[in-house]
Amino acid sequence: MRRTIATGLMLGAAWLPGAGAQALTTAEILNYSGADRAQMLLEGAKREGQVVFYSGMIANQALRPLAEGFNRKYPGVKMSFWRADTEEMIAKVIAEVKANNVIGDVLEGTGLGEMTVSAGIVQKFHTPLVAEYPEKYRDPEDTWVVTRLSYFSAAYNTKQVAADKVPRTFEALLDPQWKGKMAWRIGIATGTPTFITNLRIAWGEEKAMAYFRKLREQQIVNFGAGSARTLVDRVMAGEYPIALQIFAHHPLISAGKGAPVNSILMDPVASVAAPMQIPKNLPHPHAAMLLVDYILSKEGQQVLAQAEYYPAHPEVPPMPSLAPVVPRLAGVPENFITPQDFLKYSSSSDQIYQDLFR
Repeated sequence: MRRTIATGLMLGAAWLPGAGAQALTTAEILNYSGADRAQMLLEGAKREGQVVFYSGMIANQALRPLAEGFNRKYPGVKMSFWRADTEEMIAKVIAEVKANNVIGDVLEGTGLGEMTVSAGIVQKFHTPLVAEYPEKYRDPEDTWVVTRLSYFSAAYNTKQVAADKVPRTFEALLDPQWKGKMAWRIGIATGTPTFITNLRIAWGEEKAMAYFRKLREQQIVNFGAGSARTLVDRVMAGEYPIALQIFAHHPLISAGKGAPVNSILMDPVASVAAPMQIPKNLPHPHAAMLLVDYILSKEGQQVLAQAEYYPAHPEVPPMPSLAPVVPRLAGVPENFITPQDFLKYSSSSDQIYQDLFR
């Protein structure tokens, strides 16, 4: 009987290579920094056999290539994924944690970060690969790491807006010629709240509020009928000459296919991260950290670049067709809105929208 119990404990525990009978807790696995870390994670991941990735990235465009690359690199560990919007993902993980039946090992998506931290559904973790990333993209509390970036711009119809008339600054949007001819996304955190938060952080409250009161007079169309991609499609169709607060790369992709649309970067360019996090009570901690390391590595970041996302790693360039809207390459200042800022400002920025623009 004692032998059976001991055997079961050995099979179920995470053993530190070379440390005899010392088992690691989940927290120790997620934060392990020993010289044998890579070996420990790989051996543990092979015992676990799988890892589940919850992400907001497009399945065929990015998640399948990531899974294929990971599975080739680690044939003994099967990666599977589930694609969802941020709100749906958070609700699912909250339910899983409460039921003590967590399925997802790694979470990723724009809008995660402090929202999941405040919900109490994620835990701290650490990987040495964060040292390869700019400090502004790191979380001092070790609750998230950045996987990819999103840059925001305005879009314009190149047939309706002459090259010499393109508004290239936020102040230029106040020109009376654009009254009633602009639209922006409502009902989503990366829409109007992020537009407002960007200028509040960059300009300060007094200057930003004075600007918003003037911008209100421009009668911006509140677009809530679809995604950011849908709004760009409406610009291409000529329904709106200008759209504000869209993902800067969407017009470039369409312009490359011959559509009459382009992006405008305005100082400062708002950027946000898609954080990657670890939920509480995850079933495969070794494999989770192996996946985190793979996505943060240059190899994983190159997969994201090929999938037409903006990799966060400074040594992995985006696709040449998308490079023109990378702020550091375009010479336009970037205002990175951290997940902490995202949570801090989004509610009050949405209230400003409600008070002035609804």
